[in-house]
Amino acid sequence: MPPSRKRRPSGGYRQTASFQTATLVYDATYWFCEKFLDSRSRTVDQMVQAARSGRQNIAEGSRAAATSSQTELRLLNVARASLEELLLDYEDYLRHRRLSLWAPEGAEAGAVRAVAKALKSESADRSDADRHALYAEWLESPDPAIRANALICLIHQANYLLDRQIASLENAFIEHGGYSEQLAAERLQHRRLEKSEGNNRAEPACPLCGHLMTVRTAKAGKLKGSHFWGCTRYPECKGTLPV
Repeated sequence: MPPSRKRRPSGGYRQTASFQTATLVYDATYWFCEKFLDSRSRTVDQMVQAARSGRQNIAEGSRAAATSSQTELRLLNVARASLEELLLDYEDYLRHRRLSLWAPEGAEAGAVRAVAKALKSESADRSDADRHALYAEWLESPDPAIRANALICLIHQANYLLDRQIASLENAFIEHGGYSEQLAAERLQHRRLEKSEGNNRAEPACPLCGHLMTVRTAKAGKLKGSHFWGCTRYPECKGTLPV
């Protein structure tokens, strides 16, 4: 029986909350630097590039999803690290100028978070401009402290969303792997089959799915410590034979 495999859905990142929030952060960071920082400062390049990296790597990770879960995970972790770097830049901006950092559970931060909760409950999709308009009172404020604090809130939101996305992908990868990982497993299976056939098929075929079996050791029960043939597709297939 030929092994089953399929490409995972890819793309669709524009509809994800993590990408939409990262886009808000990127656009607002560009305008923040343009208004409040010296364009010749190296910090401007670092902040804009960190914000861009957060957004772009979410998109690239989504496009890679069809062929490699490992690549998708790597790119999402790059996005997460870039946004964490940007978070520190905004905190440094406030600290160096002796401006107040909003308390995480304070009214100001709560008001910014409330917008995200309202967006989550909506069924209609909004454009980037529409989403930005909902945060305009903070992201277009003439007060740099308000802008920086609002962006810190948005970065925390993006990081929270990425953490959940990464954790979900890690669990799925551990359980199923990705398309390229499945191909690698099938190639290994094929090579083992060729080797087994060259040795008069020393390894039996699974009675349930037809894949090769391997010697395993019982870890529990009355037969603990004894050996048996187990399917190489375990846990998807639980076929066994006595040695």
